[in-house]
Amino acid sequence: MTSVLRLSWIILVGAHALFLLAENARADPFRVVAIGASNTSGWIVSSEQAYPHVLEQMLKTAGYQVQVTNSGRPFDTTAGMLARLDSAIPDQTDLVILQPGGNDRRFFVSSERRANNIAEITDHLRSRRIAFIVFDPVFPDDYYAFDHIHFTPEAHAKIAAELMPRVLAKIQAKQTSAKGSRPNLGPAK
Repeated sequence: MTSVLRLSWIILVGAHALFLLAENARADPFRVVAIGASNTSGWIVSSEQAYPHVLEQMLKTAGYQVQVTNSGRPFDTTAGMLARLDSAIPDQTDLVILQPGGNDRRFFVSSERRANNIAEITDHLRSRRIAFIVFDPVFPDDYYAFDHIHFTPEAHAKIAAELMPRVLAKIQAKQTSAKGSRPNLGPAK
């Protein structure tokens, strides 16, 4: 009788493990959209070297089922990002990484207008219940390539590494909300 119980237990545990594997395989990926200008798009580097792709690979290597879409557009401004927000961000998006870039300054947009555009973007994302990270630090000089405007491949890798813990926090917040808690839809601290 003991061997029958043991065999039943093994079959039950094995079936449960297969069920969990099947559920995980069917689970939708955590969908991230990176929106920004030329540095988001990967200007002067390959698409595989741009930080959205590097971030996706880092997350997948860490075992996360994730899809990062690069919605960077060269020469874009915060007004342009705001105007194309709905077309660039599909409804199934879980997280937006907003990297406003420096084109507003380059095209003489006031800092107040830039701040208002960023606020409108984040308000709109919040109304759509999409989590977001505004990634707009002052980058060190060694991040820039020969043109002093665009990022080097090494800078893209550093940016992906800097974003990784913030994205993981958003993934964990979504997993928590899926278990019945309220999601954290604001920017990561």
